[in-house]
Amino acid sequence: MPDRTRFTLDEKKMPTSWYNINPDLPAPLPPPLHPATDEPAGPEDLAPLFAMELIKQEVSMDRFIEIPEEVLTVYRTYRPSPLNRARQLEKSLGLPEGIKIFYKYEGVSPAGSHKPNTAIPQAFYNKAQGIGRIATETGAGQWGSAMAIACALYGMECTVYMVGISYDQKPYRRILMETYGAEVVSSPSTRTKAGRHVLDMDPESLGSLGIAISEAVEDTAMREDTHYCLGSVLNHVCLHQTIVGQEAIAQMEMAQAEPDVVIACIGGGSNFAGIAFPYYHRKLEGKSSARLVAVEPKACPTLTAGEYRYDLGDEAGMAPKVMMYTLGHDFVPAGIHAGGLRYHGDSPLVSLLVHEGEVEPIAVHQITCFDAAVAFARTEGILPAPESSHAIRTAIDEALAAQEAGEDRTILFNLSGHGHFDLAAYEAYNAGELVDYDFAAGSTMSEGGA
Repeated sequence: MPDRTRFTLDEKKMPTSWYNINPDLPAPLPPPLHPATDEPAGPEDLAPLFAMELIKQEVSMDRFIEIPEEVLTVYRTYRPSPLNRARQLEKSLGLPEGIKIFYKYEGVSPAGSHKPNTAIPQAFYNKAQGIGRIATETGAGQWGSAMAIACALYGMECTVYMVGISYDQKPYRRILMETYGAEVVSSPSTRTKAGRHVLDMDPESLGSLGIAISEAVEDTAMREDTHYCLGSVLNHVCLHQTIVGQEAIAQMEMAQAEPDVVIACIGGGSNFAGIAFPYYHRKLEGKSSARLVAVEPKACPTLTAGEYRYDLGDEAGMAPKVMMYTLGHDFVPAGIHAGGLRYHGDSPLVSLLVHEGEVEPIAVHQITCFDAAVAFARTEGILPAPESSHAIRTAIDEALAAQEAGEDRTILFNLSGHGHFDLAAYEAYNAGELVDYDFAAGSTMSEGGA
């Protein structure tokens, strides 16, 4: 194995197509249903919300979909992203040479996360269709930041409904979005019927991604110049993110290593899909036997405690129903700092793979994730986003389990973004003020933080 820590691709070797998992699924994906009729939703039902090219991608059975040159041009401003071996973390854990930890680092994008990988093509396709304004939602602010940047690049207006608890916890994300020209609205808001309904029921509502989605969809329906963009869950969003995993495969080959386990945090599913789907395809080709592990918070354990059934994608019932693991579309999670993981459902594609036993889901508490994030920051020098800390926690646990078992293991995880706008969360951790929430009990389990 090369005695290197960082593995970078020449931009000329960057993938020029996205990988579409649809034709490779172990079972057919159940179709989305119209929320009012429960009949399969066709293109005409989705056209008021999404660009037609995105709708085509949503149902495409082409294994590879070419990335437009105009999108590649923007991608090349920050891609390919680096893949690093976490040698200093390995050393701090006392791991033998046979246990290796690699991470794909998506925090090098303008938004500091993986989200521009889909925001850029979504803005491009909408602009090409003559749409001048985008309405969207954001949890922790990573998606909203990416969409604000993409809209600025293509000269479009952008309104972001930001989940209320994150709006309060992460003011610098709001400032970043506003600096790029976006309008940011705390959700639930009084601007929409959906928001007013939630506030009538609970004036102190923390908000949720389901509520924010309802507000953004309602906003879209009120204006002909507006389309809706979603930063996770949907097939075309997962599709766009597969550039991450395709790059990672090439970079791991440069490192002369093949992962035994591929790990990513999961909220709606785009970050996990981005790195795991290409490895799923690699497994089908007989080139990999990697376990695919999706890590979620115990406060919102959709895959590990939810039901696999049709459910609405939003609180107000304006988005289509999809077959997925869900905690119920009206579920409002506790106010954990990993705001991007506070979604009641998951990607139908990921959910199907979990249901079929192709993906292993696990849930972890917030404090132990911050323990891992701080250990990573102090050894690798990168402050992780709270969402990404779930993958780090699991990567460390995998390494220690292999050490205890006396086994060699190569671990790859997706570090989906940096935590530079999440310093309030780290301040709470450093002060011992973080609280763990248990979904089943609905109460705090412990307090603290080293």
